[in-house]
Amino acid sequence: MLAYIMGKIEDIDTDYLVVDNNNVGFKILTSANVISKLSLHEERTIYTYMNVREDDISLFGFLTKDEITVFKLLIGVSGIGPKNALAIMSALTMDEIRMAVISGDYKVIAKANGVGPKTAQKAVIELKDKFKLEDVFGSVEADDSSLSEATGDDIIGDAVLALNALGYSESESYKIVKKTALSRTYNTVEELIKASLKNIM
Repeated sequence: MLAYIMGKIEDIDTDYLVVDNNNVGFKILTSANVISKLSLHEERTIYTYMNVREDDISLFGFLTKDEITVFKLLIGVSGIGPKNALAIMSALTMDEIRMAVISGDYKVIAKANGVGPKTAQKAVIELKDKFKLEDVFGSVEADDSSLSEATGDDIIGDAVLALNALGYSESESYKIVKKTALSRTYNTVEELIKASLKNIM
């Protein structure tokens, strides 16, 4: 099986890209979030998943191992196929998917095209044990090292829990705390909570 394909991006459409590898063009289905990060003729490594059915063989591709891990978890949910998984990954970032599952906010997942409330609820139930809050903060460190260096993960995590206790959903709390923490360094949880609440207001 193909683990990844390295090559030049020769074509980009709304839901797929074509990678040229040694004069062979691979059509790879992907999410809108991935498409938005690509440019024609650049060299990229695309992590791939091959989906084989009786009447079709399709390649699905992503820019990070984290994305393909989330994709595999999503298609493991009963009622979610590769296209529905891509729809979810087009509507939400990886952190937003994790936070929606962790907080039980299935309505966020149901916003994806073709994904109804019942399917979204299944995703939350079946993936509940697959995602942890620390996974989100781990991805913050990987995706934005300046954030974790400026304001520690412990402070960010405690601030999210505090806002959650005040009645904000975990996904909403995470979004505002992350946005606030990116603006400058916070040395205490109290400082970050106050600044986050000001941003909400």
